[in-house]
Amino acid sequence: MKDGTSNLPVVSFERPGLTYILLVRFDDGQEQKIDFRPVLAGEFYGPLEDEKMFSQVEIDPEVQTLVWPNGADFDPETLHNWPEYVENMRWLAEQSDIKKAHAM
Repeated sequence: MKDGTSNLPVVSFERPGLTYILLVRFDDGQEQKIDFRPVLAGEFYGPLEDEKMFSQVEIDPEVQTLVWPNGADFDPETLHNWPEYVENMRWLAEQSDIKKAHAM
């Protein structure tokens, strides 16, 4: 995450009943329905594949974005503009899985 200040703070979210999907609302009124499944890999995001861990998501009042108990978070601008970032983040998650498989 950047420096903790954002012009696009997350103001609320809800779970529409589907695992790993959140409807995220921003200060500017925009909403994003985000499916996090494609990016759940690696040191920070991988543990969120555990439904119990994923469901512990909160909004950090200081940095105004989604955070999880393991320290995982997403820059609010990334969440706000998710369609622009998801493919690159998916690629990074796949690279993380490849490195993990080679380490075994």
